[in-house]
Amino acid sequence: MSGIVLVTGGSRGIGAATVRLAAAKGYDVAINYHSARAEADALAAEVAKHGVRTAVIQADVANEGDVLRLFDTVDRDLGPLTALVNNAGTLGGVGRLDEIETSVLRRTLDLNVLGSFLCAREAIRRMSTRHGGQGGTIVNLSSISARLGNGGQWVHYAASKGAVHTMTKGLAQEVGGEGIRVNAVAPGLIDTEIHAPAGGKDRYPKVLPTIPLARVGTTEEVAEAILWLMSDASSYVHGAILEVAGGR
Repeated sequence: MSGIVLVTGGSRGIGAATVRLAAAKGYDVAINYHSARAEADALAAEVAKHGVRTAVIQADVANEGDVLRLFDTVDRDLGPLTALVNNAGTLGGVGRLDEIETSVLRRTLDLNVLGSFLCAREAIRRMSTRHGGQGGTIVNLSSISARLGNGGQWVHYAASKGAVHTMTKGLAQEVGGEGIRVNAVAPGLIDTEIHAPAGGKDRYPKVLPTIPLARVGTTEEVAEAILWLMSDASSYVHGAILEVAGGR
C-alpha cells in the first residue's frame, strides 16, 4: 500500500492515529493542523522512521483560502494526492439548542460541513479522471451522533454529521465513475480529547451501559477502519457509512 494521503486535523486524536497507521503502511502523509503546531511537528518526526515523506501544513479548513493553500502545498511538496481523510472537526460545546450561541453554531457547521465540502471539492479536482486525475479515495469522518440525534447534548454537532452522511452518499453517486471511491467512518464513543467539553473521561461510565461491547473504543481502531476504506481490500465498498461504535 502506498500513495499520498492528506489527513485534515491530523495532529491529534483520530487524525494522528490515522497518520501513524498510514505512514506504517507506506503512505507519504500531509498532516494538516489548525493550532497544534508542536504536536504536528512531533508526529511528523515520529512517522519519518518509516521512511515516508511528510508535510506539515497549517490551515483552517473552514476558510476557503486556507484550503486552496493547503492543497497547493500538498501538490508542491508531495505530489498528486491519492487519498483524503476529511477528519478535522469540532464538537461545538455541549448544551440544548436553545442554549447555544449563534457563533458556536456557525463554527460547528463551518468546520464540520463547509470544511468537509471544500476539502472534498479540491480532492476531486485533483483525483477525478474527468479532470485528468488518476483516481483515489475520500474517507469522511462522521459520527453515530448523526443517527442518535444526541438531544440535550449536541444536536448541532449531530446535525453537522448528518450532513456528512448525506455528502458521502451524494458524492459517491457523483464521482464513482471518475475513479474516486467515497466512504465515511462513523465512530461512537472513542477515547479522544474531543469529549473534553462534555466532561471527558468522567462521562464514559454513563455511556458504557449503552454500548454492547461495554468499552470505549480507541483511535487506533478507527484508524484501522479508515485505512481499510482507503485500501484495495475495500475496492467494492462505495458510499458506505461504516460505524465503529461497539454495537451502540
